[in-house]
Amino acid sequence: MSLEAIEKVTALETQMRERKAAAEAEARQLAADAEREGLALLEQTHADAAERGRKLLKQAEERAAQQADEIRNTAEAESAALREAAGKNLEEAAEFIVGRVVKH
Repeated sequence: MSLEAIEKVTALETQMRERKAAAEAEARQLAADAEREGLALLEQTHADAAERGRKLLKQAEERAAQQADEIRNTAEAESAALREAAGKNLEEAAEFIVGRVVKH
């Protein structure tokens, strides 16, 4: 082989090593970027899920408070109705007792 041919082969081999090294470096960089982006996406997903959980919990607490108010109002109305009925029965019972005592 001539010296010129050897130099061309050597130059090509050097270029190929440089290209290979550049391709490997680019591949490492792409992998690092993908990992970083994946971790950021995972972290954002966790944050979004936590926020959604907080919102759902708040909604559940609001519904529970509303239901508790409704139950309390219903219980108070039923209690008032029972007290009123008991009061009427008390008056009738007192009149019955007084009537029985007076007659005997």
